[in-house]
Amino acid sequence: MLRTRDAGKGLLLLRLAPVFMAAAAMLVTGFFATMAEAQEPAPRRTLFQRLFGGFAPQRRYQDPSAYPPQPRPRRIQKRRQQPAEPQRPRQQRAKPRVADAPPPAPVVEKSPNAKKVLVIGDFVAGSLGDGLKTAFEMTPGVVVETRANGSSGLVRDDYFNWPGSLPGYVAELKPSVIVVSLGANDRQAMRIGETKETFRTDLWTTEYRKRVNALAALARQDNLPLLWVGMPPFQSTAMTADMVTFNGIYLEEAEKVGGQFIDIWDGFVDEGGKFVLTGSDINGQQVRLRGSDGINLTKAGKRKLAFYVEKDIRKLLGEAAADAAVPGAEGLKDLVVTAPLANEDIVKTPPIGVTDPALDGATALLGAGAPQKGTGKSPRDLLVEKGEVPAAPAGRIDDFRLAKPETVISKPLLRN
Repeated sequence: MLRTRDAGKGLLLLRLAPVFMAAAAMLVTGFFATMAEAQEPAPRRTLFQRLFGGFAPQRRYQDPSAYPPQPRPRRIQKRRQQPAEPQRPRQQRAKPRVADAPPPAPVVEKSPNAKKVLVIGDFVAGSLGDGLKTAFEMTPGVVVETRANGSSGLVRDDYFNWPGSLPGYVAELKPSVIVVSLGANDRQAMRIGETKETFRTDLWTTEYRKRVNALAALARQDNLPLLWVGMPPFQSTAMTADMVTFNGIYLEEAEKVGGQFIDIWDGFVDEGGKFVLTGSDINGQQVRLRGSDGINLTKAGKRKLAFYVEKDIRKLLGEAAADAAVPGAEGLKDLVVTAPLANEDIVKTPPIGVTDPALDGATALLGAGAPQKGTGKSPRDLLVEKGEVPAAPAGRIDDFRLAKPETVISKPLLRN
C-alpha cells in the first residue's frame, strides 16, 4: 500500500510540474517588470487626483538616445540681385582746427655795454629779480643780475653774511644800480656777542638797526644808487605786523646814507589794508598774486612787485633803459605828426556873447546898437525891475498873440 500511495504522489507531482514552472516564469517576469517600472519617473498627480484619488495614466519612458534629433531642413531664400551702385568716395572727417598758438615773444639781445642791475636779498629778492627780468626783457641796455639766498637775512650772519658777500658781487658785476630786499627771515633771536637776544627787545631792535645801516652804507660805498625795497604783507597777522616795523627801519636807515626806500605795501592789500591772495595785476585784471602758503608770490605777483621798482630804475639809467623798437612800427611812421601846425594855419574867431542880444535892445553881438545910458531902459532892465516881458517878434514860436478876428456876417437860415 505504501508503494501504491507513493506512486500516486509522484504521478501527481508530474502532473503539477508544468503548473509550477508556469508560475515561476510569471514571478520572474513580474519581478523584472517591477524593476523597469521603478526606473521610470513617477507621474505627477493633479489636484483633482489628490482630492478624489486615482493616478494619472502612466507614460512609457523613452530613452532620448534611441531617437537622436534630426536636423530641420533650412529654407534658403534667394536674394534678388540688385544692380551694383557706383561706390562713392569716402569722405574724410575734417580734423578740428586747433587755435594757433600765440607767436613767441621776440628775444632781444642785450648790448655789450648794457648797464647791470644787482638784486640781493632773501626769497623776496629772488621773486623781485624774476619780475625785473620780465620787465626789462625788451630792453637791450639793461641786464638784471640776481644774487639771492632764500633763507638769508641780517640776523643769522653765521649762516650767510651779506656785508661780507656784497663787495665781491660788486667787484664781479660792476652794477649801475643795487636793489636790496630782505627781512622776511629775520623774525628770530639774534646773537649779540656772547648773548642771545630775544626778538623785538630794545637791544635786539638797536642791533638790527645798526646792521641795516651798515649794509646800506656798504652798497653806497662807490656812490652807486641804492633802492631798498620794503617787505610785502603776509597771510600771518603777526608776521605782517613785524614787517610794518621792519619797513620803518629800512626807510630811515636807507635815507640816512642817501638811498631810496620803495614802498610796495599797497599793491598787496585790499582797500581796508588787509592781506589778499588775489588782486589787480599791472593791467588792472584780477589775478592770483600770492601762493597758497600766503608767503611766496606767483608769476603775476612777481611782475607786480617789480612794477614798483622798474620806474625808478628807468629814471636812474636814463636812455640805457629805453625799450627796443617794436617790430612793425616803421609802417606806422606816416600816422605820427612830426611837426606842429604853424600859427598862420590856425583860424581865430572872435568871442560870441552868451546872452541874447535882443535883450540889450539890439540884434547884433557885443551890444552893437544898444541904447545908451539915459536914453531909456533896455528890455532886460524892464524884465528884471518891473517884470515886463518884451513882446516876441511876429511869427516866432513864443508869439502867442491872436490874429484880428474877421467880421462874421450872419446869414439867414434856410427853411424847407
